[in-house]
Amino acid sequence: MQTKKYSSYAQIDNDLEILKIEKEISYQKLVLSIEHTKESFTFLNIAINVLDTVKSTFFSSYGAVLRLVIPTVIKWFRNKKRGN
Repeated sequence: MQTKKYSSYAQIDNDLEILKIEKEISYQKLVLSIEHTKESFTFLNIAINVLDTVKSTFFSSYGAVLRLVIPTVIKWFRNKKRGN
């Protein structure tokens, strides 16, 4: 970062005020982020996230297998019921 040259104390005060406001904005963003994080750790949100993860993992990994196996199992039960 290049050193800035000031010609008056008013310029220094202006830059200090800008930095103070930027610091406050960053602080408020941090506080808001912490609040959102706290809200996301409720039991309901955790349960929903776990169920979504299980569902997406199960159906992406086993979806193709289930589409092949389920009709075969149904056909087997139908034939077994008839005594074949």
